[in-house]
Amino acid sequence: MQLIGIDIIEIARIKRAITRHGENFLKRVYTEPEIELYRTKPASLAARFAGKEAVIKALQTKGASLREIEILSEPDGRPQVKLHSKAKRQADDLGLARLAISLSHSRKYAIAFAIGEAK
Repeated sequence: MQLIGIDIIEIARIKRAITRHGENFLKRVYTEPEIELYRTKPASLAARFAGKEAVIKALQTKGASLREIEILSEPDGRPQVKLHSKAKRQADDLGLARLAISLSHSRKYAIAFAIGEAK
């Protein structure tokens, strides 16, 4: 069984949220490593926001916090997903063997595609 999720977001929406809500927004959505690495990169933050939403859709999870999904880049630039708490339990319940994600952005939009494979 394959599980698929996709999401797109305007980068300006993330910039507005940071301007309006600052640290509160960042801490509500992103993990500490994500904030540390991408705080000054709104396009990367937007791509990760879309990635978190795509993962939630793929896992068919309601009520999972965006902070339960962490997306960091490997040294070669490939994004990797790490799940925590409810999101991890949902993946385990689905028998998820692998979860891959692709992130991309243009000047205006960020998009993410997540695909999971059950055992």
